[in-house]
Amino acid sequence: MQIISTISLWLIPVLIGIILLYGTYKKVPTYETFVDGGKEGIKIAVSIIPFLIGMLVAITVFRVSGALEFFVDLIRPALIAIGIPPEIVPLALIRPISGTAALGMVSDLISTYGPDSFIGKLASVLQGSTDTTFYVLTVYFGAVGIRKMGDALKVGLLADLVGIVAAIVICSLMFSA
Repeated sequence: MQIISTISLWLIPVLIGIILLYGTYKKVPTYETFVDGGKEGIKIAVSIIPFLIGMLVAITVFRVSGALEFFVDLIRPALIAIGIPPEIVPLALIRPISGTAALGMVSDLISTYGPDSFIGKLASVLQGSTDTTFYVLTVYFGAVGIRKMGDALKVGLLADLVGIVAAIVICSLMFSA
């Protein structure tokens, strides 16, 4: 175990050193290239701020307005009939939008129902089997100026749906009493 700790401590600095030495060997101005990359990173960060603000406002409005709770209450009987805990639906809806909000929901579910409960296990698996599709598309497409996300959005949301269904099915098979 000590060797793994030592390797993990030294891996990044050694990798950076190797890259710098290789760049110097190839006569690449490594410091200037690093500074140029930093400048470009700041420009990209500034250019995506409007996209991120819009997404965060939409999430906040959706949650605070009561629309999320209304939707969950609307489909609650159907969810219970097929064995899906309604408490998990807000997580499934928010996860493709915001990883931080979803992580907060997972923490709340685990603290409310316990880490060994079916809901706690399902929330954990769902968190790991889906992605923040809207966030990823907003950041990456916004950074390069692409405004039409059509097929990428469809495929990303389909992957999230498959992840949600797989999490429910696998957790039901493995953790149901």
